[in-house]
Amino acid sequence: MQTSTGERLFAPLAITVLGCALVGASSTFIRLSGQGAVTAAFYRCALALIPLAICGALEYRRLGRLWPGAGRWALGSGVFLACDYLMWTQSILDTGAAVATVLIGSQVIVYPLLARLIEGERLRPRFFLALPVMLAGLALTGGIGTRALQADSPVRGTVFGVAAGGLYAGYLYCNRRATKLDRRRIFAPVALGTGSAATVIGLFGLVTGTIAMHMPGASWGWLVAVAFGGQFLSFVFIGMGTVRLPADLAATVLLLQPLSGIVMGRLVLHEQLGALQYAGMALTVGAVALMSLPARRRRVRVA
Repeated sequence: MQTSTGERLFAPLAITVLGCALVGASSTFIRLSGQGAVTAAFYRCALALIPLAICGALEYRRLGRLWPGAGRWALGSGVFLACDYLMWTQSILDTGAAVATVLIGSQVIVYPLLARLIEGERLRPRFFLALPVMLAGLALTGGIGTRALQADSPVRGTVFGVAAGGLYAGYLYCNRRATKLDRRRIFAPVALGTGSAATVIGLFGLVTGTIAMHMPGASWGWLVAVAFGGQFLSFVFIGMGTVRLPADLAATVLLLQPLSGIVMGRLVLHEQLGALQYAGMALTVGAVALMSLPARRRRVRVA
């Protein structure tokens, strides 16, 4: 029995959306922790290694060693992820949780282009139709045209947020290559990437002296929530989902992260956004919906 394209994509779409919701919520948790960019980024990865190591060990007992090529791609993904986190966390502190979560959506351009240039993956015409809408949505969300933003440093935060999106695309692509080389693995690529990211961020923090060692209990609690929900679960779900989706569709669906960020930022942090920023978010979500619609089947006339 043949299944339609929409049916085949439903499960990976659903699990990717769930991962996006968790990532979006993590931006609010970072703000609530009250810690700096490097501290939040480091503990996000370091604490997530605990459940990842347990699950990875069980996976190793069942499947054996990871293929060497997949391991190299996974370790390389962590370098991109470390730089992404350092810039994105600062963007959260500069612009607010909701705006920063949308700005990182610049990955929607970089990720599919990497798949096209390196692997020759075909990009659907619908992607190029939706791209200007996405770009306009990101620009408006970043505060272009808004006179007064309730943010500490909206310009710097916007630059860091967009740059973080490009680095996040590098992580997604490397993680996708690792998973494609050994599709049986669920936890190992994420564990290696997270460990690599923790190492890079930890070295940066040691050199700059920017990792806090003594924090209030509430800060530890929020960072544990970020590590478990926003790193461990979310990246496992996103890794499982995106490898089974076309690159352009996967990148676009990842823009749904703002939905969780907006809701949490508005309800929990009481962040105020301008009308044009809400319009930008609506454009972005509309572009995601356009890309997610299944392609129409051509009707075949029977003589």
